[in-house]
Amino acid sequence: MRIGEKLRRLRTETGLTQEELANRAYLTKGFISQLERDLTSPSIATLKSILDVLGLDLAEFFRDTPQPTVVGRKKARVLSSVSTDDYTVHFLLPRAMGRLMDPVLVILAKGAKTPQETSHEGEEFGFVIRGAVTLWLDTKAHKLGQGDCFYFKSSTPHRVENTGKGAAKILWVVTPSRF
Repeated sequence: MRIGEKLRRLRTETGLTQEELANRAYLTKGFISQLERDLTSPSIATLKSILDVLGLDLAEFFRDTPQPTVVGRKKARVLSSVSTDDYTVHFLLPRAMGRLMDPVLVILAKGAKTPQETSHEGEEFGFVIRGAVTLWLDTKAHKLGQGDCFYFKSSTPHRVENTGKGAAKILWVVTPSRF
């Protein structure tokens, strides 16, 4: 673990300058600068003083928590097990554990329908990248074309049907993570 790099990230996330952190931890700005560049190492007492300012304890700081994925590469996409011959669901950010939302790419063959989703917690947003679809919210139909989008509370039973002349592609985001 690179202590300086992690301290710099935590400091910037809390919106503090090096000088503000140094003043609050009774240190010098030069020491914080050297520390963040891993040119020096803090004593346990000094590290505790810095972490007190940042609102963390030693155990939290040293807990090995993986950093969330920032970039999702096309080659890293994973096909969901809910996919069929008529429609596919691709996880855009695989291993999305702990995220508040789950972005997926849904591709529907001509005439394909997703299964009726029953009421569940959350919200959903979709953007039609290609094709024409009908979004069914309970018994009400909403026709959407390329470039249109939708948003609804997941407590409403819903499904999507491809009503276009070819395959339809939808960027779909669900919160909380459901797929």
